Amino acid sequence: MDYAKRTHHLVSEGAYKVLAKAQELEAQGRNIIHLEIGQPDFETFTNVSQAGITAIQDGFTRYTPPAGMKSLREVIAKDAGKRRGMEFTPDQVVISPGAKPNLFFPTMALVEEGDEVIYPNPGFPTYEAMIRIAGGIPVPVPLLENNQFSFDLNAFDELISNRTKLIILNSPSNPTGGIIPGEDLEQIAKAAVTHNCWVLSDEIYTRIVYDNEVAHSIAALPEMAERTIIMDGFSKTYAMTGWRLGYGIMPRGLAEKVGLLLTHSVGSTAQFTQIAGIEALTGPQDQVEMVVSEYRKRRDLIVSRLNQLPGVTCQNPQGAFYVFPNIKELGKNSQETADWILEESDVALLPGSAFGKFGEGYLRLSYANSIENIQKAMDRLGELLFA
Repeated sequence: MDYAKRTHHLVSEGAYKVLAKAQELEAQGRNIIHLEIGQPDFETFTNVSQAGITAIQDGFTRYTPPAGMKSLREVIAKDAGKRRGMEFTPDQVVISPGAKPNLFFPTMALVEEGDEVIYPNPGFPTYEAMIRIAGGIPVPVPLLENNQFSFDLNAFDELISNRTKLIILNSPSNPTGGIIPGEDLEQIAKAAVTHNCWVLSDEIYTRIVYDNEVAHSIAALPEMAERTIIMDGFSKTYAMTGWRLGYGIMPRGLAEKVGLLLTHSVGSTAQFTQIAGIEALTGPQDQVEMVVSEYRKRRDLIVSRLNQLPGVTCQNPQGAFYVFPNIKELGKNSQETADWILEESDVALLPGSAFGKFGEGYLRLSYANSIENIQKAMDRLGELLFA
């Protein structure tokens, strides 16, 4: 069969590949510690789950408008605006089944064949996939370890041009946990205005930050609201990965186009899931604070233990729930190192190269796992590397 060229570049996301391999080993009786998947190990908060269950029992299992229930869009506009110091209206909000449609569809609505799109590398693999599917030209900008894994701004200034249609940002970042500093955002924003391009800001981890850090949104800077798409969702903050509930906030005209793309693809997002989302945003937020506090303890533990390993150095991530240790002194590339650790130590983690060419020389470990399992994983790595 001859498949469309737009699919030729597509490959599986690295985390799912490693998960499948780890599960094969588990089926053989091996005890694998999973640090590869970016999924909260907490259960969905009880009040949120109950809201969804009650909604199903009450018959809220019907179609909704493709852009989402107005009641949820109103809540999101109010909550997101308050957190970012902005004002949004419900008609700027587009609900989607999971966050990825609000990455893909704005890109499809904006990027023409041959347009250049700047994106972070190492970065979420979907970015490059969606750029290529839209017919765009991916332009990776390195994230620098010596800049807290923010953009290499010198490279950014050289790469942006009048051919640039879209800039993709992710702060806090997957895979590095880095937050883009305010002064870096200002430089990026000025360049976006100068070259008249859009910005897609992936803010899915914006509430998982530590040490009084704040992940500022570029949308709040002067002249940026009219050219910025904010992508966010419920999966990471509220441990709702399987509920498939995300959203985008964007200028009204673009929201209409994205709504049409939703109409002709997924149709609409599950009604009961959206009702659970209303409860998540309007209900008690103390559980979010508790979870973030627990992640901070895990972060401190895993960073300390990694920095005790020979040939490994690891920065303190400012947000999300990932560490991105430098393993260049181990003498193996990142794929070889990840495979070696899984085979010899039964610890599943990801090679930095799974996030792009500038991720080579690093590993990504998710600390969305228990303190006990993190300790065991670090003990196993110690036994392997000190042998």
